[in-house]
Amino acid sequence: MIAGLGFSRRSMMKAGAAVAAGLGAAVTSRFDMAQAASSGETGAAKAPEGSPMPAWSRVKLGDALITTVLDGTRAGDGPYPTFGADQSQEAVAALMRENHLPENRFVNMFNPVLIEMGGELILVDTGMGAGARGNGMGFLTERMKEAGYKPDDVSLVILTHFHGDHIGGLMEDGKPAFANARYVAGAKEYEWWTSDEARSGDRAKNAEMVEKNVVPFKDKMTMVKEGDQVIEGITAHEAFGHTPGHMIFAVQSGGKKLWLTGDTANHFVASLQRPDWSVSFDQDKAMAKETRRRVFDMIAEERSPFIGYHMPFPALGYVMKMGEGYHYMPHTYQLLV
Repeated sequence: MIAGLGFSRRSMMKAGAAVAAGLGAAVTSRFDMAQAASSGETGAAKAPEGSPMPAWSRVKLGDALITTVLDGTRAGDGPYPTFGADQSQEAVAALMRENHLPENRFVNMFNPVLIEMGGELILVDTGMGAGARGNGMGFLTERMKEAGYKPDDVSLVILTHFHGDHIGGLMEDGKPAFANARYVAGAKEYEWWTSDEARSGDRAKNAEMVEKNVVPFKDKMTMVKEGDQVIEGITAHEAFGHTPGHMIFAVQSGGKKLWLTGDTANHFVASLQRPDWSVSFDQDKAMAKETRRRVFDMIAEERSPFIGYHMPFPALGYVMKMGEGYHYMPHTYQLLV
């Protein structure tokens, strides 16, 4: 079975024994690397009644296990003007239509990543947290348990940047959600979000969340910059623009490489086929455009896989240069053979 969509046990039972049998068994062991290498893994997680949802997906990268967890989804109007506010609404709608997507609605997905390598369990970004569970998000800790991991197993949390959908899951009931973890974040990102400028400007609400969810971990946090090695096999790279200190990370194991691009691109069509289009969430829009092109030019040339936080679950894919930008190709079996 190709690594991809997982469904809840409850939903599978409701769908009938024949469907359940066809989906195969969920992983129950953290260290079942042989099975992951041969077939990839799919998983189970709680889903809304009557609506089976993808939950987690696992592939092997060299000697590392990479598990994407769907923290949740959010449907809304768009993608214009969230994407392409500097274009006409008709132009954005036309691009969506060309790609067989709805013209006036889109679904945002939130995809934290777990990496098992070098005796560590590393979590990259933490989802929306408990405050979003009533709105179909914030299910990271619940779903990672279904994938065979407990929050206390996490030894290192890496933050690509400090927007709420990446730091919201750091705390649970006022306590650290990952009690045994140490933390890594971009030096410039921490500096800016704890500055007077951040606290007093139009980003003040997010700065308040940083104060609540990130600052308490300062003494356990390592600040990184361009080229710093987080652990053996994971290297930090600066990708500024979306936020002042946004970081991406290269994961390497067994001669294979995968990029964790965070929010460098936030829509697999609007941000990749049209990398120069404005994105409302980008703080420095000109710099974000330059960064998108630099990062995805590199990924396309390397032919490396990448995981983008808001790409369609399981968020693992490739890009090739095409027209004004890039064509996104979801992972199928490249890492399974």
